[in-house]
Amino acid sequence: MSVTGNAVTGKVGAASAPVPLIGRKLKINIGRLVLLAAFLGIWEFASGRLVAEFFVSKPSKIFAVLNEWLWSGTLAFHASITATEALTGFILGGFIGMIMGTILGRSQGLAELLEPFIMAFYSLPKVALAPLFVMWLGIGISMKITLTAAIVFFLVFLNTYTGVRSVSKELVTIMHLMGAKERHILLKVVIPSALSWVFAGLKVSVPYALIGAIVGELIASNRGLGYLLSSSAGQFDTAGVFAALAAVIALAALLNLFVKLLEVKMAPWKTVETQQEFTI
Repeated sequence: MSVTGNAVTGKVGAASAPVPLIGRKLKINIGRLVLLAAFLGIWEFASGRLVAEFFVSKPSKIFAVLNEWLWSGTLAFHASITATEALTGFILGGFIGMIMGTILGRSQGLAELLEPFIMAFYSLPKVALAPLFVMWLGIGISMKITLTAAIVFFLVFLNTYTGVRSVSKELVTIMHLMGAKERHILLKVVIPSALSWVFAGLKVSVPYALIGAIVGELIASNRGLGYLLSSSAGQFDTAGVFAALAAVIALAALLNLFVKLLEVKMAPWKTVETQQEFTI
């Protein structure tokens, strides 16, 4: 009888476990909205009273510019250009970084051979490569994609390499003793173990992907959010500058959401672990 009672209690506890997690998330989101509203309210009040409006503009004027861009189609057009550059470069750089990180992580000799060359390129500020890419590829979209991919590549590569090298050697040895081939070890042990490192690198790479796209547009472009930013600054339109920055932040949030959904899809056990941490 006691066993049945414990089983029932366990089921009820498992069913009610997500409730505290939902309540906690709701409180956090409400707190964030309160902080944002307070910040915008103080900004609106201080602009023109404590700080010259020319330097900081006003949230009301920024929203007015965003609304104008939204209804005229300007925002959608330029944001789609930047999103295409950032997302394509992010996927390309991330994919190559994962492949190279996995290969070098599984081949210590090759990693030691290429290490000084990789670190030399990694230590180079990637933005400094932009003029070179302009000379090679022109001022079209391919230049921005290449610059973005170059920035993302090293971040994902280093994380993937570290993740692959940190895989338990005992598990790999056991797989070898069981007669597993290299592809089996990769698919069953290495890749699942390194996914946390890979997604950590991808999350860090999101803002850098946008930096690559925006910098490329600032250097040479007549399209994209970087162009909107540069154009507004050239006209001393502070509200326009802040509106363009707000659009960049919104785009970064969407890219982060994309990476998070991808992580949930490819590493569902991470979500379960997070829920268990909150329900213990």
